[in-house]
Amino acid sequence: MTAALPALLAQTSEMVALRRDIHAHPELCFEEQRTSDLVAARLSEWGIEVHRGLGGTGVVGVIQGRAGPRSIGLRADMDALPMTEHNQFAHASRHPGKMHACGHDGHTAMLLAAARHLATERDFAGTVYLVFQPAEEGGGGAREMMKDGLFQRFPMEAIYGMHNWPGLAVGQFAIRSGPCFASSNEFRITISGKGCHAAMPHLGTDPVPVACQLVQAFQTILTRNMRPVETGVISVTMIQAGEATNVIPDEVTIQGTVRTFTVDTLDLIEQRMREMTEHVCAAFGAQASFDFHRNYPPTVNHPAETAFARQVMCEVVGADQVLEFEPTMGAEDFSFFLQAHPGAYFVIGNGDGQHRDGGHGLGPCMLHNPSYDFNDELIPLGATLWVKLAQAWLAQP
Repeated sequence: MTAALPALLAQTSEMVALRRDIHAHPELCFEEQRTSDLVAARLSEWGIEVHRGLGGTGVVGVIQGRAGPRSIGLRADMDALPMTEHNQFAHASRHPGKMHACGHDGHTAMLLAAARHLATERDFAGTVYLVFQPAEEGGGGAREMMKDGLFQRFPMEAIYGMHNWPGLAVGQFAIRSGPCFASSNEFRITISGKGCHAAMPHLGTDPVPVACQLVQAFQTILTRNMRPVETGVISVTMIQAGEATNVIPDEVTIQGTVRTFTVDTLDLIEQRMREMTEHVCAAFGAQASFDFHRNYPPTVNHPAETAFARQVMCEVVGADQVLEFEPTMGAEDFSFFLQAHPGAYFVIGNGDGQHRDGGHGLGPCMLHNPSYDFNDELIPLGATLWVKLAQAWLAQP
């Protein structure tokens, strides 16, 4: 079994300091100016060709080895979340209401460490494209980089992405072919009735029982309209109505999310939700507006590229440490890349939270939790995987 490369282990303290600096200065989607400045400066310092401005604050580094036709893209996301950090250690966020609670600071550090090694050694034939992406957390930064010509300007054969995964042991990777993250979609329904005194409901049209009927009816889409082997989640997360207990309101607003692993399933759910909204409201004498917004598509790994990455992982940590990833209904905008280009997305174990320095919050070390922190032990291991993956890809006939 191959562990982290010695050269990368030797740089660990420097890369940990860099990761913690990024953690202390989080920036939200499309605002990653300081972070992209730091990334561009380091890449330039290491003799790597730098391109900026894709997707606004995105950065692409180009490492050219010996002459060769092959190419590969490696992606890291850079943005933070709009939440307040509960940790009190030295590298905690210095910007209230902003926090690296998903480990994008660590993803950036791992790819920078790999970039430095690849640029120093250049022991490969072909081209490595380093994609530092903005706005993964809801902004669709991958889509915006593509709009700015990512794959046209940088013609990579395949693109790979890696995310840390709390609960998975350090030293382990997980990957699967096919759907691994779900689509993310939002809906907003406004039911319009006729308000009146609560003691005289016959004089109005009460939208509240209409909303109750709809919330219950939506669940039958999953159990009676979809094939039982398909997967989908409809979550009504907000219902807003009324201002006083003795007044029947004019309107009720229902909001929530829908998640699926296939576009066909999503099409079905949206169609049935729209039909139910129209007909249930009509049956009660109310009117409705239905708005459905598709955010991120499902993240679907390509079979050949997944098998290739799995083999490299086995060579780095051993086959017993490479697990089959259990699909999650969470969403990831790497999905846009995979819709347009071959590639795969996988996870690296972040451990159970025991790595956190004193002064961490009392919450669990889980993604999107105010007590989370990236495990710095992953930096040389993740960077090694990136290096080995790039070298192996470019070495293919």
